[in-house]
Amino acid sequence: MADAQDVQDVRVSGAVLDRAAAGRTVPVPRSGRSGGAPDPAAGALRPRGLQDLRRTRNDRGARPAALHYPPADLLVISGLPGSGKSTLMRRCVRTPVVDSQLVREEYAARLPSWLPYAVYRPLVRIAHYRRLRRAVLAGGPLAVHDCGAVPYVRRWLAREAERQGRRVHLILLDASAEEARDGQRSRGQAVSAYAFARHRDAARRLRRRLAGTGRPPAGCASAVVLDRAGARALREIVFVAS
Repeated sequence: MADAQDVQDVRVSGAVLDRAAAGRTVPVPRSGRSGGAPDPAAGALRPRGLQDLRRTRNDRGARPAALHYPPADLLVISGLPGSGKSTLMRRCVRTPVVDSQLVREEYAARLPSWLPYAVYRPLVRIAHYRRLRRAVLAGGPLAVHDCGAVPYVRRWLAREAERQGRRVHLILLDASAEEARDGQRSRGQAVSAYAFARHRDAARRLRRRLAGTGRPPAGCASAVVLDRAGARALREIVFVAS
């Protein structure tokens, strides 16, 4: 059951958005009111500030087919387990990727199928963070899978990027708990109730922070909110000079 404060109409920057049960929607400014503008190149958007690219009842505008980010910057893709982060990264990102799901699949391919993931999860996490550290220190554009339950990783990314003279951008896949669980079932990798609750709490805190400030999280140059339909409409996520 959703919290009472998660089921209400929220007015932000002159727009009224429905916030659905379990925080399905995020009350942030609609695209075009927060500084980002479509690139002349076929349906491309260069995000600036905080932008909501979900479709609402009164929004008939076309969804962007591409997101363009400055070269050498970092992109963090966050959302509930099963929301479609890994799928989006594999399908659209045209730059090096650090994805914990890929590490998990590598370990699963080498280990006996009867071995529960909980047994080797610490090894997966260690390997993932080692790869992440090496990739960030190597420089250049990078897309990072963010589980959301460990926000200090995102803070470390922001600090390291600033030290290197780069910026961090965020994409939040705003899926409901039901959609996320459906996504887990479709890939055959369900998250435990305890772990899922941690992820859902972290996602709720991030949504409230976005709603409260109307700006990207601290350390992020831009933040884009996508629903599942918006994610499906994307064809590429690239890092190119303006």
